[in-house]
Amino acid sequence: MDSKHFTLGEGQTPLLRSRRIGPDVGLQHLYFKLETVNPTGSYKDRFAAAAISDMRMNGKQHVVTSSSGNAGSALAAYSAAAGIKCQVAVFIGAPENKLKQMLAYGAEIWKIRDFGSDPEITRDTFEYLKQIGSASDAQLQISSYQFSPVSMLGVETIGQELVSQSEQLQRPIEHVFSCAGGGGLILAVFRGFEAALKQKNITDLPAMHCVQPAGNNTIVGPLREGLDHARPCQSTTEIGGLQVASVLDGDKVIAACRQTGGSGYLVEDEFVYEVQSQLARQEGIFCEPAAAVSLAGILQAAVEGKIHREETVVCLITGTGFKDQSSIDRMLASNTCPVVTLSEFINHTS
Repeated sequence: MDSKHFTLGEGQTPLLRSRRIGPDVGLQHLYFKLETVNPTGSYKDRFAAAAISDMRMNGKQHVVTSSSGNAGSALAAYSAAAGIKCQVAVFIGAPENKLKQMLAYGAEIWKIRDFGSDPEITRDTFEYLKQIGSASDAQLQISSYQFSPVSMLGVETIGQELVSQSEQLQRPIEHVFSCAGGGGLILAVFRGFEAALKQKNITDLPAMHCVQPAGNNTIVGPLREGLDHARPCQSTTEIGGLQVASVLDGDKVIAACRQTGGSGYLVEDEFVYEVQSQLARQEGIFCEPAAAVSLAGILQAAVEGKIHREETVVCLITGTGFKDQSSIDRMLASNTCPVVTLSEFINHTS
């Protein structure tokens, strides 16, 4: 390990074959890339590791960031370990468990009204954060190539790992489905594969598919309409982590999807919650709603006949379900955990 690389043990996450959901919809080679096992429970730990490594090399002592949850939690944890101050402007609607996780690591956080849902307020907030982050001892870290291209190199390792895992499977990966808010994740994974193609470690790029909640249609609509540019929207989705009203990396995501023969899919919030529960109860994977968005897109593509039975499909599972209490409560609304006597327990189970 490079001594300059600051790490809490992120990366090298497993790629698990679907046991039930894939076969049930006719996909024999559906795999889940489990980013839930990273130190703070999401793929954003890869971003944070690269961010803090870069800051330490440049003598920076103050992280400024915006987050809908996962990036703030990751940066807060890595900042704590590195002895760096961390300040987070939080998107409205960020799950309380993610805020508590940031606070547990010692971050200073603010919830800004309409940030993330209103494109003008979102843009103005980003501009102010850039001012704070321009101080001599500070650095702005936002998980987007538009703001933090060096730190996003950490996320590109997902694509690099998938290339290695594909070699182990002795099968090429033909499709990758990723949820998108600002689009940085799918663009980073694409660039990881692109680097492998240039190094001749693979012969073809997988089709990159962008999946968004219907209430945050900044990228998918323009992609499907044949346009080259993403467009801001008034975000109405309840899916935490994907409430990104501004464009960020959307233009480049459209180009990457189109270059690889991928497409875009819009999914309704209610369907996402159903898929989240399905993943837990049929695959043993407890993920956040944003992660279920990726699988919702795959199921939609399968119904539409856009994926062939024998093709290898990767679904990015971005973060753990324990970060979003409201989605847990929704999932378990009809379940109870009664207190009973031993005799009642015996009578019920015998």
